[in-house]
Amino acid sequence: MKTSIFALLVLIIGGGARLSEAAAYKVGDSAGWTILGNPNYTAWAISKNFKVGDTLVFEYSKKFHNVLEVSKADYKACNAASPMVAYTSGNDSITLPRRGHYFFICGVPGHCGAGQKVDIRITKWSSSSPAASPLATTTTGANSGAATNPAAAPRPNGAATAVAPTAILVFAQAAALLYFVAYSGGLTA
Repeated sequence: MKTSIFALLVLIIGGGARLSEAAAYKVGDSAGWTILGNPNYTAWAISKNFKVGDTLVFEYSKKFHNVLEVSKADYKACNAASPMVAYTSGNDSITLPRRGHYFFICGVPGHCGAGQKVDIRITKWSSSSPAASPLATTTTGANSGAATNPAAAPRPNGAATAVAPTAILVFAQAAALLYFVAYSGGLTA
């Protein structure tokens, strides 16, 4: 009985903390954000399991590209005329604060039509662990992109892996359970 309660606590604490870690993904992996080599951003996005709090890192030559967050209609039409947010730094980190779709295109004429666009989807039932390896390094200047609409810009994240507030909640729940078990006589020597 004591061993099974201890094992349960370890699973709650260890598993809960893992569930709440955010990851950073370099869009296009080694290719980055470009049209050279015809990267398939649809396949790239499908191969990932994005969750709330994750960060997208767009790396590109700012002389030749940009990143525009657009509506679904503008994404489908490759319309760069009215973006919700425009990023132009060449190294933009964008945190995903909610479930749903995020649509990004390159606003340089012809680039979106050539496939430089990505639909990021966080599903209601997204798994806790990424399908592919996230970046292992710390990003400098999270959300460092020069957003033309600062009010709509995502919140800063600061690092490639950050513990979300839910980890604190899981830890507090586990501590409360441990306290209860210990003082109810379940963990006596």
